[in-house]
Amino acid sequence: MMGITAMLAATSVFAGMDALVKLLMADYSVIQVLFFRAGFGLVPLAPLLWRGGIRCVATRRPWAHALRSTVGLLAVGCFFMAFHRLPLVQVTAIGFAAPLLITALSVPLLKETVSPGRWAAVAAGFGGILIVAGPDAWGGELLGVGTAFAVAGTFLYALVMVMMRDMGRTEAAVTTVFWFSILTMILTGAALPLVWRVPDPQSWGLFACAGILGGIGQLLISQAVRLAPASTVAPFDYFHIVVSSSLGWLIFAEIPTLSTLAGATVVVASGLYVMRSEKKQSPQ
Repeated sequence: MMGITAMLAATSVFAGMDALVKLLMADYSVIQVLFFRAGFGLVPLAPLLWRGGIRCVATRRPWAHALRSTVGLLAVGCFFMAFHRLPLVQVTAIGFAAPLLITALSVPLLKETVSPGRWAAVAAGFGGILIVAGPDAWGGELLGVGTAFAVAGTFLYALVMVMMRDMGRTEAAVTTVFWFSILTMILTGAALPLVWRVPDPQSWGLFACAGILGGIGQLLISQAVRLAPASTVAPFDYFHIVVSSSLGWLIFAEIPTLSTLAGATVVVASGLYVMRSEKKQSPQ
């Protein structure tokens, strides 16, 4: 029960971070938002770093972290750009296709075997994405930009998760989060002078809250999978769409369309089927 509670808290925290990012993206560049998201995201890690010292972030796989962090940075950047252009719930629904993409990518990258039923679920999930996008999402050069960013972010995020399946054998969660934050600050910091805008006091508060919430969310997810099997807590990640739609309505007056709700249902159902299939196969 504690693992499920931690996952529900994590999804709520991440949804809150998404809403804050959407607010910040109206006035600041994605580079600046990414930089402070990573910087303030280190704050929740401070107690762990203080207690564990340099040993808890030491790694023998620096190049793996560099590649994972670069792809992860691109994924988060795409999602942030999508939040700026699309309703929160629409981006969230498209992002739920990540487990389906992980299934597809695990075949060429991890040499895993995927059953015909799981391939059918992947195909159905992609159909759900097209429903979420709506008939006009790809209708013009500008109309499809937000959807393109959301799809690209989902693909890159799935690629990161496939990398993490391999890295998780030797790297602790705090190590991965630490190096992702540091490398994100280095990469975005190099371009920060080109896009810098002095934040006002309110924006400083939003930057801090977004980063801290993101860091807390990452720790909560690692705690959730430590307290309960990943196959048990993973389905509760879909609670994210409930919180996202609520925040979108309360803060941005966004009302989910029927196509968004219908497509999200297809994507969620497909993802749950894939998770259930993986759970059945895991003991083998």
